[in-house]
Amino acid sequence: MSTNSVIGVMHGDNCKAVYCHSDGYLSYNGQVLLDNYDSPKANHLISMGDISALGKTIGEKINFNDGMEYDENHVAKQCRFYGRDRGETGIEFTSVSSFAQLCEHFDSEYYYIMKDDVWYVSIGGAKLLVLSEVLTKEVA
Repeated sequence: MSTNSVIGVMHGDNCKAVYCHSDGYLSYNGQVLLDNYDSPKANHLISMGDISALGKTIGEKINFNDGMEYDENHVAKQCRFYGRDRGETGIEFTSVSSFAQLCEHFDSEYYYIMKDDVWYVSIGGAKLLVLSEVLTKEVA
């Protein structure tokens, strides 16, 4: 069973977000987003639609059924998308007018939100917390 998550970008109260199927927990998707996705890359990531697996880069089109390539820390080198890599349709980002609406639309344990160039996380739809601070506490 996978740990899914929602990844989004907020502009004011509006949020565009996608579903991510695999590795949604803090120590993987949270760390990958924090380490590799600034605001422009986060917007590009969301524009690609729903994600099967998050990687360090958006990358190029791959065969969805091929194995993933990982670095020495077992982090995927690039993302795997349902649209680009498997040809699915109807997987575009979802646009809502508030974080509360996002939580109503998606049922997820982890919500990762880029807002004002800062990554936030919400666990179970509770309040948004600064991702870097949450990860620091997880390691301690």
